[in-house]
Amino acid sequence: MSSPTIIPGIHALKPLVGRRLGTSDWITVTQEQIQRFADATGDHQWIHCDVERARRESPFKGTIAHGYLTLALAPTLMSQVLRVEGVRMGVNYGVEKMRLPAPVPAGARLRMSAEIKDVRDLPGGGARATIGLSFEIEGQAKPACVADAIYVYYP
Repeated sequence: MSSPTIIPGIHALKPLVGRRLGTSDWITVTQEQIQRFADATGDHQWIHCDVERARRESPFKGTIAHGYLTLALAPTLMSQVLRVEGVRMGVNYGVEKMRLPAPVPAGARLRMSAEIKDVRDLPGGGARATIGLSFEIEGQAKPACVADAIYVYYP
C-alpha cells in the first residue's frame, strides 16, 4: 500500500503548494462496481450497464465507468496520498474544473495522484486547499479524470 504524505497541520499546507504529493495504489474498476454505482445514482445508460450492447455498438467495445464514479473514488484513493494531521476535521467543499479526457473500461486499473495547487487561510485558523487530482488508467496516455478538489480543514 502507498504511504501517504503526512502533513503535520494546517500551517504546513502552504509550503507544499505546487508539490506533487504522491500516487495511490492501483485499483480495478469492475463491472459489478459500475452496476452498483448505476443503481445508486439511477444512471443505467447502456454504455455503462449493458455489456453485450456495449460490445456491439460502443466505440469503446465494452462498458465504461461513469465519470462521476471515477471522481467518487477520490476519498478512498486520497487516503493513500495525503493525510493532514492535527485538524479537528476536513470536509469536501466541492470540485472545480473537472474533465474526463478518457473513458475507463470495465476491468481497467486506475490510480490517482495529487498536488496542492492553492491554500487560502480562513477565519479561526482553518484553511481552504485546492488539490489537483489526476486519475491515470494503466497503459493509457490520457488520464481518465482531472479535477481540482477543494477541501476545508478546521483546527
